[in-house]
Amino acid sequence: MVLRGQTGGGQLTFADLDDNGDDGFRPDRSLFETTLVVVDLETTGGSPTDDGITEIGAVKIRGGEVIGEFATLVDPGLPIPPQIVTLTGITEAMVSDAPMIGAVLPSFVEFARGSILVAHNARFDMGFLRQNAARLGIDWPFTASLCTVTMARRILTRDEAPTVRLSALADLFDVSTRPTHRALDDARATVEVFHHLLERVGNQGVDTYRELTAYLPRSNPRLRAKRTLARDLPSRPGVYLFRGPSEEVLYVGTAVDLRRRVMSYFTGSDPRRRIGEMVNLATRIDHVECAHALEAGVRELRLLAAHAPAYNRRSTQPHRGWWIVLTGERFPRLKVSRTPTDDAIGPIGNRTTAATIADMISRSAGLRSCTTRLGSASHHWCRSEAAGGPRIGGCHAASDRPLTLPDYLPRASAVRDLMAGDCDHLLTDLTDRLIRLADAQMFESAARQRDRVSATIDSLARCQRLAALCTISELVVARPDPDRGWEIAVIRHGRLASAGVARRGIAPMAVVETLTASAETVVATDGPLLGAPPEEAGLLYRWVTDPGARIVSTTEPFALPAASAERWLPWSQTAHAAREAPRRAG
Repeated sequence: MVLRGQTGGGQLTFADLDDNGDDGFRPDRSLFETTLVVVDLETTGGSPTDDGITEIGAVKIRGGEVIGEFATLVDPGLPIPPQIVTLTGITEAMVSDAPMIGAVLPSFVEFARGSILVAHNARFDMGFLRQNAARLGIDWPFTASLCTVTMARRILTRDEAPTVRLSALADLFDVSTRPTHRALDDARATVEVFHHLLERVGNQGVDTYRELTAYLPRSNPRLRAKRTLARDLPSRPGVYLFRGPSEEVLYVGTAVDLRRRVMSYFTGSDPRRRIGEMVNLATRIDHVECAHALEAGVRELRLLAAHAPAYNRRSTQPHRGWWIVLTGERFPRLKVSRTPTDDAIGPIGNRTTAATIADMISRSAGLRSCTTRLGSASHHWCRSEAAGGPRIGGCHAASDRPLTLPDYLPRASAVRDLMAGDCDHLLTDLTDRLIRLADAQMFESAARQRDRVSATIDSLARCQRLAALCTISELVVARPDPDRGWEIAVIRHGRLASAGVARRGIAPMAVVETLTASAETVVATDGPLLGAPPEEAGLLYRWVTDPGARIVSTTEPFALPAASAERWLPWSQTAHAAREAPRRAG
């Protein structure tokens, strides 16, 4: 167990830690003058009753400064699941000599006494701490706590923070200590996030604990009265559907614990006004139990596409993206279309972005960009500047002589090879042009070229990743679940055909055979993804490529093409960082 003072040297006594000029928590005292303890836990799972604490990290702050730290590993008294070891790096060997929670919790209580407790997802951390205090018969003196998840949802816009995970907020605020799924590091990162959130509301007259809690969302009687709608929901993974007075689907969501997630809608913790309006309209909540979170995520996407609920903003139009298509004309060109062909990349959310990428590739390959109907013509000739034709805005295949099919078709083949991942010479040409622009000190043009090349790489890599999955007729994958069983998915042409769980003690291959025999039949269609919805294929790809996933069987090799744009992603990530650097500096 480690206790550190402000300077990081020497051991502090509990008397020293309590001597903070504080005479106890007062809700009307300025938060700047109040002592707060930011705490984070690592555990063996998500249940305060069934799981144990493996590490406690806490940082005591007052006046914007750190005045003490508390950190210790904890022997949970039960095995640590492999996926938790992978996530946190805390092994059973590391905690074998650590103190039990009965020895640690009294020390933490004394360290934090008289303070407001702060945590990221405070319900989780406080639930474990209170449960262990009650079990051990330890007095729990903390009456006030703050949650940075709740604060972030209220203070930040959805565009600014699409997710309020600690890692995402750490990136948003560019904090100095990055979250690592270790308790003290995460507590230190939460301190910085907490201070940044307070800065956002300081100019709105929010200064004290009372003012902050009044500013944060609170439940109201109308919402609480609707809790009975969730009364019969199970504590299982699945999808829930809020239905309105005419049985219409208002909202679709997914949860690893249906009951707990749906109950949260009646607490007023969601600051989005439209969600409160939706809950007030709801008259019934339907649900679909799922084998595991992957099946729930896929069913959510399918239900969103089927119902297009008024209160959902994403995934309600799964085929809305744009594709860059190589036409089937005698002299092929690239065009932007809603409908993919076999020679296409996408989908891309923005049409302008798709058109820019198409123009980049056409320019590099010398593919024509004019829309002249050539019919059965034996040649293509858009005159170049040297031949007396216009150059700016002209066709990318412009030349000083007519181009015959033998001249032109290798250019189309180069584009096909780029799309398929068989050859990436065109990407080399695009990056070489960027270097030439930079060497010529044409920095604004170079920056535009950098961003366009980066967008091209990202779109190619994503399409090639998903196509690699969608070409497989049948892929069976298993991942360990928290109860030491196996989550199993049967995937056919980029769609989830069947899902199940092999519980601990049950032979998994028997479950695999049953799931495969009863799996949905999937018929492949046209396009790089063979008709699979891109969002579903993307969700499956992330699940299949998780480090814990194991391929049970596959009809074709699951591999990316040799010259896939995936190997250019480090270049693209560097380009993204270069683009973001001036914004952060500003």
